Amino acid sequence: MQSTTFSCRFLFQFLSRGVVGPGKPLRAQNALHPVLGWIPVRGYYNSAKPRYAGPGGATHVRVVDLRSDTVTKPGPAMRQAMAEAEVGDDVMGEDPTVNELQEVAADMFGMEAALFVPSGTMSNLIAVMAHCRERDDEIIVGDLSHLHIYEQGGSAQLAGVHSVTVTTLPDGTFNLEQLESKIRHNYPDPHYPRSRLICVENTHNIQGGRVLPLAFLQEVRALADRYGLSVHMDGARVMNAAVAQGVTPSTILQHTDTVSVCLSKGLGAPVGTMLAGSQDFISRALRCRKALGGGMRQAGILAAAGKLSLQCMVGRLEEDHRNAKAFAQALLDCDPNLFAVDIATVETNILRFHLQDPSLSPSEFCARMAQVGEGEEAALGQGIQVLMYPHFGNSVRAVWHLGISPEDTHLAIQKMQFVASQHAEKIRTK
Repeated sequence: MQSTTFSCRFLFQFLSRGVVGPGKPLRAQNALHPVLGWIPVRGYYNSAKPRYAGPGGATHVRVVDLRSDTVTKPGPAMRQAMAEAEVGDDVMGEDPTVNELQEVAADMFGMEAALFVPSGTMSNLIAVMAHCRERDDEIIVGDLSHLHIYEQGGSAQLAGVHSVTVTTLPDGTFNLEQLESKIRHNYPDPHYPRSRLICVENTHNIQGGRVLPLAFLQEVRALADRYGLSVHMDGARVMNAAVAQGVTPSTILQHTDTVSVCLSKGLGAPVGTMLAGSQDFISRALRCRKALGGGMRQAGILAAAGKLSLQCMVGRLEEDHRNAKAFAQALLDCDPNLFAVDIATVETNILRFHLQDPSLSPSEFCARMAQVGEGEEAALGQGIQVLMYPHFGNSVRAVWHLGISPEDTHLAIQKMQFVASQHAEKIRTK
């Protein structure tokens, strides 16, 4: 294996320079992309064109982008690794950097093999296709899962696989009795599809980065084994789960047959997801990837970034978790008492919270956080734009990542307190 040029310690320092961070003010008009609207019916994000309504002439503006951990950018060290990557034709299996990444991932996840895939959505779809090879197959998914909500129904649209949902509980788990009730027992009765696959999500996005308990995964595994089903984990942020639980990824994944792990969220790579499972499963997955247009040629340029992500960026996820919890605590401590959040549920880098005053909607709150308000520079010493999303269930979502330092988190807290005080003043003067 080709050794990396930089140690992991110095790699993080270089990577951090490639993202919005301390001491790096940005021009507001270039960095502002908040979503200010709210779609109340079956809507989770509003992708409408953002609007900026702050006063003109702001000279000192800092941007704290908490929209998603997908906004991270590779720094100089990662870019150098990409530029120097040894490459070949990956569709022919001849890209040495891709092959090395796949070996690293398989070993880390405790799986026989792994496959480098362009995106998490494609990876989950490939998993469904590789597990469910008959047109009457059915998967069981959580009703609030990413696979069910955010992936355009690809399992049905492209794979011809039917889905049945179970209720997603607040901690991201399912009621096991309900899960068992969704399993079909009538095959080959011609009236019904055939249950093939149970899908879990860890950490759980919509439920605020919740970590699935190991005991729950063990029970799902036992249930699947009892009825001859497979278990796939949408583990886009499973590395956050491993850090939060203080275990290796393989300790979590021993209860699943396959897993999809994103490299371009908290791990900081620009592109890519790893799909892992048995050797036979990956052989089928390779065919599915080709059919979906995911076969890339000299992909080692991207794989080099992914390899550094897995080898050097996992440990730092703990900082994101600390920053998210610090902001959550500040919400609870805020005077006036405007926010509702259960601090015990803030387990990783995703924070969901609610506003207790019905006169301030999530979309309006996000709009105020994203603009430089009247008198803000005088009160805070600079303009601060904090980008968040109005989210599912009339809540607000904020996500911490490589580009957000403790200093950035403190700035976000200052802005939140300023917005809360301005709102309270507005209520008092009505």
